[in-house]
Amino acid sequence: MVDRPGRDEEVSVLAGSVRVAGHLSVPDGARAVVVFAHGSGSSRHSRRNRYVAAALNQAGLGTVLFDLLRAEEEADRSKVFDIDLLARRLLDVTAWLGSQADTRDHRIGYFGASTGAGAALWAAADPHADVAAIVSRGGRPDLAGPKLGLVRAPTLLIVGGLDDIVIELNRTAQLQLRCENRLEIVPGATHLFEEAGTLEQVARLAAHWFTTHLGPVSA
Repeated sequence: MVDRPGRDEEVSVLAGSVRVAGHLSVPDGARAVVVFAHGSGSSRHSRRNRYVAAALNQAGLGTVLFDLLRAEEEADRSKVFDIDLLARRLLDVTAWLGSQADTRDHRIGYFGASTGAGAALWAAADPHADVAAIVSRGGRPDLAGPKLGLVRAPTLLIVGGLDDIVIELNRTAQLQLRCENRLEIVPGATHLFEEAGTLEQVARLAAHWFTTHLGPVSA
């Protein structure tokens, strides 16, 4: 277990023509960084994603939580569901990690929630993307549409057992994936995993998937 991050700070990243705010946390000895893509109406301050990010840090993985949209863009519904725009910004943040001295050699994973999951899969389908693992929490992988068959990274889809519509959307999307993939349904959980113990299950599943596919902490 890694107790203290070697780098833990707010960052600003140029994504296209705008700057997006984020929080980067890289434990000592980490060999991988998981980039979080939030859903609409959420931000890098999301309690749920911060909880999962802390669990990944404890497992020895770096994390970066950032805002896909600027505050003034959130009111524009066309941008909220512009998966191509969100994916391009996600790729820009990934490229930024590759330019940093302490993360340029790290393997990359994506953790997407809601619309952010669609953006993560869209970005991972880019032929130049070097993404080693993806986890979707209550995600909308269907929003990646025709890109799903191009995703190469092992993908874990996590859905609440009471989130009936999203379960079906995930099952349909899963049929289009050609990469290693798995659908995990958390019993008793609704869309936001607010029920006791359900978010902990998400964190455990995500940590296991990422440590399996991104590799262990260095000695």
